[in-house]
Amino acid sequence: MDLGEKVMQLKPAGMTAEEWAVRLELAACYRLFDWMGWTELIYNHITAKVPGPEKHYLINPYGLWYNEVTASNLVKVNLEGKAMDGSKFPVNIAGFVIHSAIHAARDDAHCIIHTHSTAGSAVSCKKDGLRYDNFYSGILHGEVAYHEFEGVTTDTTEQSRLVASLGRKSVLILRNHGLLVACPGIPEAFTTYWTLQRACEIQAATDAMAGDNLPITRKVLDETPARTLPFRSGPRPGGLVFDGVLRRAGIRYADII
Repeated sequence: MDLGEKVMQLKPAGMTAEEWAVRLELAACYRLFDWMGWTELIYNHITAKVPGPEKHYLINPYGLWYNEVTASNLVKVNLEGKAMDGSKFPVNIAGFVIHSAIHAARDDAHCIIHTHSTAGSAVSCKKDGLRYDNFYSGILHGEVAYHEFEGVTTDTTEQSRLVASLGRKSVLILRNHGLLVACPGIPEAFTTYWTLQRACEIQAATDAMAGDNLPITRKVLDETPARTLPFRSGPRPGGLVFDGVLRRAGIRYADII
């Protein structure tokens, strides 16, 4: 991730360079979600773990639109949802319940995305969930888990069940609710979410058309994730896509400090 020397020099006093880099990339991700139209007023969340031994993570300030999120105003919280950086902004309790549970349980889940997109929420309401009968859902074959709807996620007793539902998967469809992605890095989480969103959009489109969908054979489905692995691996998985969309959207790190 090339953030630029000048941007890194603007790091707040007392903050590590590693945390500042994560803040910049996470703020950029929020701006991308706004540009892509994957927003729900001031709701939903993208979180990222703060490097270091403490299990602290960054979350959006509750009340701000995604295009108002900056590297500086992201709130650093602990696993109890308490702000650790003196932020004046509150944190949405629903975001704390979901994200803190997964960050605590999964050391590899450095970035977690949760949305209520139209296509994603629609698929979450279908009894059969996401079908593996389109190009993008095929890529995610074997990576999708489900969690039963328990109402608005403000009850901490649900946390253990959320963690159990996700297991070691990278995608969790919250039934009657929305989508969740958990990945080791922000660019990888972004590209995984994009793939999931496209799978849901195409399923919704085909369901609106007359006729039956063509099935994909189990052999092809079993082979597809491995075939796409070279595009999702490397030193910074998802980085080429993430950086490319930032350029297309005209989002510069210097503008979101």
